[in-house]
Amino acid sequence: MKFKTFSFITALACCAITTQAENLNVYSYDSFTSDWGAGPKIKTLFEQKFPQCQLQYTTFDSAGTMFNRIRLEGNKLKADIVLGLDNYMLDEAQHTGLFTKNAVDLNTISLPLEWNNQTFLPYDFGLYAFIYDKNKLPHPPKSLKELVERQDLKIIYQDPRTSSVGQGLMVWLNAVYPQDQVASAWQTLAKHTVTVGKGWSSTYGAFLKGEADLVLSQNTSPLYHLINEKKDNYAATEFSEGNILQIELAAKVAGRNNNCADHFMAFLISPTAQKEIALYNTMLPVSRESIEPHYDALKAEVATKLILNTQNVKQADLKKWIDTWQRSLIK
Repeated sequence: MKFKTFSFITALACCAITTQAENLNVYSYDSFTSDWGAGPKIKTLFEQKFPQCQLQYTTFDSAGTMFNRIRLEGNKLKADIVLGLDNYMLDEAQHTGLFTKNAVDLNTISLPLEWNNQTFLPYDFGLYAFIYDKNKLPHPPKSLKELVERQDLKIIYQDPRTSSVGQGLMVWLNAVYPQDQVASAWQTLAKHTVTVGKGWSSTYGAFLKGEADLVLSQNTSPLYHLINEKKDNYAATEFSEGNILQIELAAKVAGRNNNCADHFMAFLISPTAQKEIALYNTMLPVSRESIEPHYDALKAEVATKLILNTQNVKQADLKKWIDTWQRSLIK
């Protein structure tokens, strides 16, 4: 009888602990939250460290689609944290007024540029690059202009209206070409573009199926194949004009008052989480600590690269450039 009473009390205590768990809703994109992405591993490790928090993802097919939902929901935004914005969405994201400062010590992160924004937290970064198979393309383009002009190359990239990666190409093209030549460059590229996909996952999958010679991604993508598949035949282009930087960001939603949100933001840049993000989101870690030999080496290499200054891109610039891209494709 005493055993039954003890069991009953224990059960009540467990229920009480369960009901006290606080839900943390994180908006993110599919390649992060998928079974093969970093998201599930981050969830498991975070909940182990903070058992009072129950992490839930709301998934979108791309970062661009996620950002469109954020705009639509506005002050009725259901997320506690948004994970997957990037530095080219920063201007518009700041002007929404939907996000609030975090308590993370920015001295613990390391980037190729100085970062002082206390609201939008970098959790990984990389350089945009086109990925190719060295066995199939022994003579890859050595510049962005060569890639645009070479009609023998089959290209896949992402829609800049829905994909942060596709938006990156748009920024890159506008950084390399004079404004009066951008429309012509898009038209020339369109002649040997196989498809413009909605998001990264589908376009990279099409490339792996052999549908194109090059696909727009990040310079970290070959590490995925090397580490996980033991394949060294994939490589990233290195363009003479220089590369542009993508920094992925997380931010707390204002007015949510979720105690777990601060725990998650700090955890996101811990060495434990950073290793999972590097290996399974296939991006460079922001942590100052050693994370994984391959990624540590590439991070050091990136520090020596020519990186174009595109950090002051504004919302108005992006809207103008998207309009130019759309008009170019229908001519």
